[in-house]
Amino acid sequence: MRAPRSMKEAIRQELADWKLWLARALVVAAAVVAGLTVVGFTWLAETASGYFSALRALAWWAPLLATPAAAAAVVWCTRRFAAGAAGSGIPQVMATLEKEVGESERGLFVSLRLSIAKILLTSGGLLGGLSLGREGPSVQIAAGIMLQVRRFMPSGAPVGVHGLLVAGGAAGIAAAFNTPLGGVMFAIEELARAPERRSSGLIIAAIVLAGLVAVSAHGNGAYFGVIHAPAPGLDLLLPGLLLAVLAGIAGGVFSRLLIASLSGQSLDPFSRFRARRPVLFAAGCGLAVAVIGIVTAGAAFGSGYGATRVMVEGAGAMPPAYALFKFLATWITSWSGVPAGIFAPSLAIGAAIGNDVALLLYGMQMPALIALGMVGFLSAATQAPLTAFIIVMEMVDGHAMVLSLMACALVSYLVARAISPPLYATLAGFQLARLPASPEELPRSPE
Repeated sequence: MRAPRSMKEAIRQELADWKLWLARALVVAAAVVAGLTVVGFTWLAETASGYFSALRALAWWAPLLATPAAAAAVVWCTRRFAAGAAGSGIPQVMATLEKEVGESERGLFVSLRLSIAKILLTSGGLLGGLSLGREGPSVQIAAGIMLQVRRFMPSGAPVGVHGLLVAGGAAGIAAAFNTPLGGVMFAIEELARAPERRSSGLIIAAIVLAGLVAVSAHGNGAYFGVIHAPAPGLDLLLPGLLLAVLAGIAGGVFSRLLIASLSGQSLDPFSRFRARRPVLFAAGCGLAVAVIGIVTAGAAFGSGYGATRVMVEGAGAMPPAYALFKFLATWITSWSGVPAGIFAPSLAIGAAIGNDVALLLYGMQMPALIALGMVGFLSAATQAPLTAFIIVMEMVDGHAMVLSLMACALVSYLVARAISPPLYATLAGFQLARLPASPEELPRSPE
């Protein structure tokens, strides 16, 4: 056996490897750029939502015109200029990590051009009041930026394409939710199936750095405020179990609906019409979302961030059946074909389910049940229980409820598994169907 190196020798060898330090500098710089881009995207998305709210304040019927028009315009632009930007963005990143996707095909799913398109098209959907989130799109946006680093990497660098995609995608979650730990867990649970051992520390550093950029921009406050819940006791056991099962069923049905709607294989009249006239179908979906938004006094419009914060802070009541209406609005928005994430709407739906269960029990343990509903529905819809638990814990500063949140996420996940296959993995399989059948069919790389 070789004798261990001395500390002086180890330091000299570490500092002498210029390729290693160049790779580290490039990844760190790209992580900062990715974090700043997601911060800018957040500002643009919130500004777009603000303009829609101002339009709705001018006339209650304005969404009946604006929302269908926005949905149709966004779908037309997506199909015409950036087909790879449709949907959440997470399935595209997962598809890019598959072995059958080569260098020339990667631009179909992740590229700088698609990142720019994703920012503009998702913001356009929020400008029309569609029920969508920006967190899933942030994954594809940050991954596209991070992937550009490979152009400048020296040969033999310790970080490959897989590592850059994992770091970028997870950095998008960390920066979008202001939850660095959630980003790390998302990388482990959803993206990093075979992470590169030598670069795992650098990947995690990039994720955390992007999250810190978001913290610098938005402050270190919890995303949805602080949930004021007492230490959970036995009196929360049965309500919590009931809520976990209900959230698991709702999340499983939601996931199954999305898979059936987006597969393109359904034979129902709506799916056939969607295949023939996608832009007109999107306008019809926008009209349906507008009607739902008007019925709920505007609560079902947008990402659901405001409604969730109201419930978490106990600052107001939601319209009756808000959970059902938000569920339908989010499903219809995704079905329309616009670039749309589901994380934030899922949290709003889960919070509303928890709120309804608490009201059913005469207001008992309302703050705790709202937090459990958020983690339960998100875990069930995404089938990523660890990511859901950590994201919700960080967003509501719910460290006193760690075990309860973990248990709820696990129960809801197990219930959802019996109802639906994994959402993102299944949608990633649909993305792979876009691969050309022969080299002659390959498009020129959009990068």
